[in-house]
Amino acid sequence: MFDALFTSVYNSTNNGKHNTINPATKGGGGRGVAANFITSPFAILTLLCIVCYGNSLTCGFVFDDLSAIKDNKDIRADYPFERQFYDFLWNDFWGIPMYKEQSHKSYRPLTVLTYRVNYLLHGLHPYGYHFANLILHIIVSLLYFITINSLLASKEKNIIDVTAFIASLLFAVHPIHTEAVTGVVGRAELLSSVFFLLSALIYTSIHNKQGTTSISSNSWEIFQCCIFSGLAIVSKEQGVTVLGFCMTYEIYQLFHHQSLSKILSFKTLKYNWKSLYRMVCLSLTAILLLTFRIHLMQGSSLPVFTKYDNPASVAAPLTKALTFLLLPSYNLALLLSPSPLCCDWTMGSIPLVESLSDSRNLLTVFLFTFLLHTVLTLFRSEGRARLSLLMSLALLILPFLPATNIFFSVGFVIAERVLYLPSMGFCLLVAIGLTKLYKQCKISGLRILMKVLLILLMSVHTCKTVLRNIDWKDEESLFLSGLKVNTNNAKLYNNVGHAFESMKRHQDALLLYQQAAIVQSDDIGAHINIGRALNHLGRPDEAETAYRAAKHLLPRGKPGEKSVARIAPNSLNLFLNLGNLISRNESRLEEADRLYRQAIAMRSDYIQAYINRGDILIKMNKTDEAMEVYKEALKHDPDNPDLYYNLGVVAIEQGNPKQGLQYMNTALRLNPTHTEALLNSAILIQELKQVENHQVAIDRLLSLVSLQPDNEKAYFNLGMITMDEGWTWESEYWFKKAIEIVPDFRGALFNLALLLTDQHRPMDAVPYLKTLLGFYPNHTKGLILLGDIYTNIVKDLDQAEEMYKRILTVTPDHVQAKHNLCVLEVERDNLEGAEICFQALADQAPKEDYIRKHLRIVQNKIKKRKNDRKTVLP
Repeated sequence: MFDALFTSVYNSTNNGKHNTINPATKGGGGRGVAANFITSPFAILTLLCIVCYGNSLTCGFVFDDLSAIKDNKDIRADYPFERQFYDFLWNDFWGIPMYKEQSHKSYRPLTVLTYRVNYLLHGLHPYGYHFANLILHIIVSLLYFITINSLLASKEKNIIDVTAFIASLLFAVHPIHTEAVTGVVGRAELLSSVFFLLSALIYTSIHNKQGTTSISSNSWEIFQCCIFSGLAIVSKEQGVTVLGFCMTYEIYQLFHHQSLSKILSFKTLKYNWKSLYRMVCLSLTAILLLTFRIHLMQGSSLPVFTKYDNPASVAAPLTKALTFLLLPSYNLALLLSPSPLCCDWTMGSIPLVESLSDSRNLLTVFLFTFLLHTVLTLFRSEGRARLSLLMSLALLILPFLPATNIFFSVGFVIAERVLYLPSMGFCLLVAIGLTKLYKQCKISGLRILMKVLLILLMSVHTCKTVLRNIDWKDEESLFLSGLKVNTNNAKLYNNVGHAFESMKRHQDALLLYQQAAIVQSDDIGAHINIGRALNHLGRPDEAETAYRAAKHLLPRGKPGEKSVARIAPNSLNLFLNLGNLISRNESRLEEADRLYRQAIAMRSDYIQAYINRGDILIKMNKTDEAMEVYKEALKHDPDNPDLYYNLGVVAIEQGNPKQGLQYMNTALRLNPTHTEALLNSAILIQELKQVENHQVAIDRLLSLVSLQPDNEKAYFNLGMITMDEGWTWESEYWFKKAIEIVPDFRGALFNLALLLTDQHRPMDAVPYLKTLLGFYPNHTKGLILLGDIYTNIVKDLDQAEEMYKRILTVTPDHVQAKHNLCVLEVERDNLEGAEICFQALADQAPKEDYIRKHLRIVQNKIKKRKNDRKTVLP
């Protein structure tokens, strides 16, 4: 295939003619359809994509995938569909309402919809998400080839343009795409690229049609183009640049054969009205889409990024300008040599350019010189050569513009996934250069060498892509690979620490957090992480010191300026962490309350601060204030199930369990998988003796079991409520399940023994009672029940006596234990001793009628025995 391609290479002569391949006839007519398909560009591109990204299917969720997929309620089917549907339309990419300050304002509902489809098909199994990304990359690669081929190939059918095919091969295997393809969040780039290319393909096809004069035909195609551009922007904001691409192509067609003066002349204007009509349609579409996008942000501010996300954005004007001018050079370098790949280029990854004497400014000069040279070459070229150069520059520059900080500051320095679309222009430029060099080379040996070098380049890129996918297998390998590239990026140290922390390797995590603080001493997040790690390691005093160090680094508000606008939302987590730590000490609850109030003052919609403050107020027995705090939080987030659950807890604390149950029912309506509400509402139904709702309680507990198979409390309460229903077999099963999970579950052990005893299976109950007393030697009810079995079933009175005396060693005045000891005297036929025992106990507990009743029975037996003795005397 490569030989065939290079023997009919693109001709960039001045007349613009070029050679192409007809796959249906090249190589003779003896091959079958299958052979033609196997060697077709579509099959080759598909195979290359599968080879490069096949091993990505074994990767898990890493980095931003966790927030976008696992923690995003908008994709989960376990939320009410109606509520989820509207949230899906008005929330950002991460499931946060657009109006909230902590929102990143990234509106990509179509991408979120594809995640939801994945979830409905296979839940949170990563395989399906990665498989969908692979399919999308294949589609993008094929559409890229079709689009470029339609631009550069002749109008003859079934023609393959060599430049287009080489560019597509380079695009399919380029390692820079691993973040977009292997990272699940990269689907935004993939999906946006699909609609970008569809829109471009439809628009360019307007000019490829010969003899089409109908305005209605043009209007329909323009309408399709605009629809696909809209789908591109709701997949990712970058997609709007397709309208610029189409406009560029239209301008090229307009100026292709005419000068500007000729175009604007009245005589020729009437012949160009279709072109002007199309440009007006494109412009109106761009205005409508951008207006809609801006409308979504009404009432909200731009996202809050810190200086760590994009250090140049808050630097001095000269430093900002020089650094922003330099960054495109780094991006181009990654396209040229995608070897130092890294998942995060923020913080200190690229030092700021602070003066004109910085040698890195030469890279900026080189880049703009290269672009100027390319533009000049563009004007000197003609025909297809000019078109290919223009389209490559449009694909390279236009999709990259949103990431340049020209229009607004972005939350990153370099993001490899952002280069997915621009790389199409880069690959086309490389293909143009390769084919032109091949054409100009007259030495056959050098031509062979060029073929070998191209194959070698493809092989190296393929191997690099496959190996890079392995880095994305889990978070530990991903962030460790990043540290090999950017050792001055504190965020990477923090992220590796998070990976270790999730594996309970808190000491290793602490070392990495401390290294992050060394690399970036003013990184608030690093100090928060240090405090959390120290807390996990049982070093609370040191943890508090770390939290206070983070608090000291918070920017100080200026008079008349709100701190909330200057503090990143995540930085406020330190108030929660410090407050939670302090609140362990009952004498410092007021201090913890002040911290939560301070966090709320900085961000009035900080719901978690409200929740934590309410918990503290409950501990301080200020339930009325806690109720007001939760209700205030509901004004900011009226559909928050946690708030309704906490209101239920407060109502119970205030002695109003029915109101508490109503709040918990509301929480479950908003979130049917709220585990605490599922459990505690079921318990309330049982305690309130709402027999008619027992099935509701059972259903909720079964739902909890499906969500948390190891939740022993769910099994225990299933046992309790089924025991109330008289379903003894089910109760026994659920109690045993609870004991399997927690062998020392006191309530389950005792109630199972009680259930078995009531079923007239006391000997089956004995092992569970012995287990119970092995863990809890002084369990009073267990001792009494086992003593009763020894007394009435086993007839081992000494063992029974031991059980009751063990109770009295802990509770000397325990009436029932003393009563049972009296009964033992009766069983031993020591009626006089039993009488003395019952008499003493009756004096101790005069209100217990059953004791006097038993005393009278014993006295009657004594009297009867005396009478019997008199009768038998001679």
